[in-house]
Amino acid sequence: MLTAIVGINWGDEGKGRMVDLLSQDYDIVVRYQGGNNAGHTVVNERGKFILNLLPSGILRPEVTCVMGNGMVIDLTHLHKEIASLREKGVVITPDNLKISDRAIICMPYHVRQDCLEEDRLGDAKYGSTRRGIAPVYGDKYLKKVIRMGDLRFPEALDKHLDSIVEWKNLFIEKAYGSTPIDADDLKKHLKELADEFLPYVTDTGVFLNESNKAGKRIMFEAQLGALRDIDFGINPYTSSSNTIAAYAPIGAGVPNLKLDNVIGIMKAYSSCVGEGPFVAEYFGEKGERLRKLGAEYGAATGRPRRVGPFDVVASRYGIRCQGADEIALTKLDVLSDYDEIEVCTAYTLNCKKIDTFPTTALLNECKPVLETVKGWHTDISKCRKKKDLPKEALDYIKYLENACECKIKYVSVGPEREAYVKL
Repeated sequence: MLTAIVGINWGDEGKGRMVDLLSQDYDIVVRYQGGNNAGHTVVNERGKFILNLLPSGILRPEVTCVMGNGMVIDLTHLHKEIASLREKGVVITPDNLKISDRAIICMPYHVRQDCLEEDRLGDAKYGSTRRGIAPVYGDKYLKKVIRMGDLRFPEALDKHLDSIVEWKNLFIEKAYGSTPIDADDLKKHLKELADEFLPYVTDTGVFLNESNKAGKRIMFEAQLGALRDIDFGINPYTSSSNTIAAYAPIGAGVPNLKLDNVIGIMKAYSSCVGEGPFVAEYFGEKGERLRKLGAEYGAATGRPRRVGPFDVVASRYGIRCQGADEIALTKLDVLSDYDEIEVCTAYTLNCKKIDTFPTTALLNECKPVLETVKGWHTDISKCRKKKDLPKEALDYIKYLENACECKIKYVSVGPEREAYVKL
């Protein structure tokens, strides 16, 4: 069984929470793209965990986790993340964590370049997390990067790094007027971390292919959502990688394998971190109420998330991009405070009603068409079976299911591992 867990909207849908839950039925969990520019929050019997780079399956000792070749890995951040988990009793060894030898290393100069460019853009900034993601993916396609496997060959790595630094300083000094990068400092940086991480580095393609032949159940975990995909998202306000399920086998190192199932994650309302068009956004007191009820602050950055009602247009598009077979609806409990719940069912563009998701330039001109459905105004956080949910909550779920044309199989009613209903 090969299953992808992916975001339907702008990210922050609760994928980590669902991966942690559903990974109980899998042997291997693979992160296949992205870096430490977003976080997955997981709450279980041991406490609250925020994961930026490690797959969410790392919290289950029986699961083997893989960081695929499609990822970009900040080794300093990974070192701190692993240390933080170990302090809470999480066991991490080369037996339960494997890092692709083809994964790209996000270097300190990538972070620096990211910050310099966002500062240069000023009010026209893209909303970067300033963690080097866009520069490192850009360098990947310019074929000027260092991969995890390169750490095995220090002499060749030093020569390669000298060449990269010479080239990179053309931007740092000439374009941004900043102080140059020191190659010797970077060599020292990599040598200090190589001994720690080389035991984890392997050909994950071989590992996953052999595991698949042996009948192992493999889950592919995405970062962010369809609307942040570099090709299909709200460009340029996207991530710099492919967040869609179709990329999962490629970013994991097994392009020869085909997915059996795609589970899309979407919230019972909308949220968004960063810049870019967000048609159904709430402002003022309306937005602050929902933000506080949902504790909508970025797991990686702490930034307040933009919020709004559930967006049928964006969600239906995200489901199509992801090829979702079924949906996990998260944070339904957050809406329990409302007597009436708004839903964005369509957009208006130039005074005409549309129900398809347009390109970024047109999104900026769109206005939401809102409908109201009856709320349940009662605590549902203790519900564990379909029959426990109020009729109005079930009606809301069915409303979204019909509007988005995709079966909703799981409903999250709280952050805890067991706080869900399977429909």
